[in-house]
Amino acid sequence: MIQKDDRNKKRKKRHLRVRKKLFGTAERPRLNVFRSSKNIYAQLIDDQTGTTLASASSLDVELKGKGESGATVDAARKVGALIAQRAKEKGCENVIFDRGGYIYHGRVKALADGAREGGLDF
Repeated sequence: MIQKDDRNKKRKKRHLRVRKKLFGTAERPRLNVFRSSKNIYAQLIDDQTGTTLASASSLDVELKGKGESGATVDAARKVGALIAQRAKEKGCENVIFDRGGYIYHGRVKALADGAREGGLDF
């Protein structure tokens, strides 16, 4: 049986392998996803300057007040729409999607779909 620590080590290894190829710029920042057991987080990162341009999570006030868990596919879709809205406010419409070593399925896919529905192009 695979232990939780082993799964996270494998995910981090995949993430580093993918990060060698992905690089966000000010014109096309990297949309990074982090998934915990209870919440999901997204950041727009400019790797040239090392700054976070915008962020959203299932813990944000706009989403947390609804009374639902942050660990659902529906919450991930809402986080994707929220990060898309904040990216458009910053003037970013094109992004590079960084799934963080996670399988493109479930909550990660729902966040990506929500961001696309919000107007982000990747």
